[in-house]
Amino acid sequence: MFLPAIAAGLSATVVIGPGNSFSVQAQDAPTPPAVEPAPPTAPAGQPPDPAAELAKKRDETRAELDQLSKTISLSSDKVTELQSSIDNLEKNTASIRQALIDSAARRKSLEGKILNSEKKLAELGVKEDGIRRSLRERRGLLAEVLAALQRMGRNPPPALLVTPEDALGSVRSAILLGAVVPGIRKETEKLAADLANLSALQTASAKEKEDFATTMANSLEEERRMDLLLAENDKLSRSNAAELEAEKRRSQELAGKATTLESLVASMETEIASVREAAAAARQAEENRKLLTDEQRAQAKALADSGVPDKNRIAPAYPFGELKAKLELPVAGDILRQFGDADGTGHEAMGMTVATNPETVVTAPADGLVVYAGAFRSYGQMIILDAGDGYHLVLSGMDTISTRQGKFVFSGEPLAVMGAKRVASATALALETDRPTLYIEFRKDGKPVDSRPWWTAKDTGKARNDS
Repeated sequence: MFLPAIAAGLSATVVIGPGNSFSVQAQDAPTPPAVEPAPPTAPAGQPPDPAAELAKKRDETRAELDQLSKTISLSSDKVTELQSSIDNLEKNTASIRQALIDSAARRKSLEGKILNSEKKLAELGVKEDGIRRSLRERRGLLAEVLAALQRMGRNPPPALLVTPEDALGSVRSAILLGAVVPGIRKETEKLAADLANLSALQTASAKEKEDFATTMANSLEEERRMDLLLAENDKLSRSNAAELEAEKRRSQELAGKATTLESLVASMETEIASVREAAAAARQAEENRKLLTDEQRAQAKALADSGVPDKNRIAPAYPFGELKAKLELPVAGDILRQFGDADGTGHEAMGMTVATNPETVVTAPADGLVVYAGAFRSYGQMIILDAGDGYHLVLSGMDTISTRQGKFVFSGEPLAVMGAKRVASATALALETDRPTLYIEFRKDGKPVDSRPWWTAKDTGKARNDS
């Protein structure tokens, strides 16, 4: 702040040479450098809100990356290669389902990388904006100092070897310059550092966008592979089309009559043949597991721990109560609301809500029997899994469901795909986002329970600054 005041008493201009060396010259004052107007900022005395800045930048970044993703597509050669790889798979249910689980895991990993790219680019953008603001502010200060010095250049200080009065004026000018030049040097060093940081941030942003494009191309490839695998799986598991259609109509009728999730599950397990038979078989398998010897149970547990449990099983590989801290979220996304949070209606949320990117794959969090798959009241498109031990897992908010009721699914198996935007639903009230949201609810003996103890440590955090 002291620089403009001091400069007003000088009649010279400062020239910055190589290596930050300084010299002083007198000259006529040209038009002062134009200063780029600063963008609107927070009210005086109020610093910018970092959370609001990051949220705004994430929205801008998401829109920019969405446009970039629309320019990426698979080549015909890649599509042919994918089709050939599916044709070469062993055509049996176990191998196709394992391929589906592997594909879903890769796809979720890629979707997680895409989300991380969004966050990283938003953070880089906020830092870049901050440096630009700093540059604008500092350029304005130096422009004012230099302009003042140049205006004084019309009356240069006298040479030293003249009268004592002139010598005194020169000494005074030298003293004032001695105060100004270090200040200008300091400001120049700050400017140089800011410019170097800005260049580094721009390079990092360009690299992150390049990585995003690569990840997006890989994601499209995995999405295409999954579509082909789902079609192949459908061929292998297809039952009588007329029977399936009749069951679907009956399910919709029962869903229309049901008033609660409990009544919906009860009606499905008693009146839908495929669900009733599969549930009975799963219960019998659970009873058989209880009759195993300790040695047989240890062998079964070792097989499940190896990651390759029996792919023909019709009951969960593990009792659900033993899976705490072992489940992964069914989608890659940001947790917006947890069990017990305010739900926007004056009540507590009975489940958790996760914001995702458009068309994100939804996988089974655990082994389970699909009790219901379809639309249900304010939940929208919904899937209910019977995970055994009296637990039911409810997933809702999807756009397209790729499984059917009465089917036993394995942990990690793809079940559905999210839509392009949030579905209007009572489970997603008061959420400040238009992103697709998945609602997840765990129930034990018909009562909602907090699902947090079941998720792995990396999945239990709650997103902040999301919009």
